[in-house]
Amino acid sequence: MSVEEWREKSDRLCFHLQASSLLATPKTILAYFSFRQEPDLSSLFTHSQHRWGFPRCVGKSLFWHVWQLGEPLQTGAYGIFEPFADAPALKASEVDLILVPAVACDVRGYRLGYGGGFYDRMLSASEWASVPTIGIVFASAYLPNLPVEAWDVKLQGICTDKGLSYL
Repeated sequence: MSVEEWREKSDRLCFHLQASSLLATPKTILAYFSFRQEPDLSSLFTHSQHRWGFPRCVGKSLFWHVWQLGEPLQTGAYGIFEPFADAPALKASEVDLILVPAVACDVRGYRLGYGGGFYDRMLSASEWASVPTIGIVFASAYLPNLPVEAWDVKLQGICTDKGLSYL
């Protein structure tokens, strides 16, 4: 899609998140920096009432760090922006919501990522089980059915440029 269409759809998706009760109260929210035309959530990061966490890939794991608008970022092993290792760390017990990037999601709540398994490994760990998860994807990639593997973790909701659905 064109940059203009990507920006417009990303802005609509962010509008749906902002209009929901998910972002109504101050929270610690895990998000991501857009990669390969994933929906861009950057307009949300200016909301100072939230504490935003972003991942850093280390080996086969995600480590989460607090990041504020304007702080420096580095390019990680996969070409994705990430906080520096000395940024304040976040534990699962501090997190209120996870906005999960996806290449595609289905109506059952399963997602397709870029194949590294980072999110499925993290979300299958017991300390993350009680943290709500919302898949972030454009409506064109919100599908009736995706292939599911034994290790895939079901999300609790999906937000697209057309709206937010709880599963």
